[in-house]
Amino acid sequence: MSDLKKTNAEQSIVTRDIRRFDGPTGNIYEAVSIMSKRANQIGTEIKEELSGKLQEFTNHTDNLEEVFENREQIEISKHYEKMPKPTLISIHEFLEDKVYYRNPIKDVK
Repeated sequence: MSDLKKTNAEQSIVTRDIRRFDGPTGNIYEAVSIMSKRANQIGTEIKEELSGKLQEFTNHTDNLEEVFENREQIEISKHYEKMPKPTLISIHEFLEDKVYYRNPIKDVK
């Protein structure tokens, strides 16, 4: 698992030269597919990590009247909201050659 909190990915969408995407694979559609699959992996990692951290605050005896806000829980949530989106991290990793991928069809030939 990569350290997603220390990524240098942009925080928002930026204009990109589409010709940079097909360089490593030679095919823009294959590149988009790789980035999409990586973004799904990153999203799952982030969701599992956040759920684990928030699970610590779960109190099974609470009912609706007893639920209160925990400042630490709010800070954790804000931190994850400020992180770059999985798609942006995926694009950054792909363009920096930090994504391992293989195409079984090309490997056979």
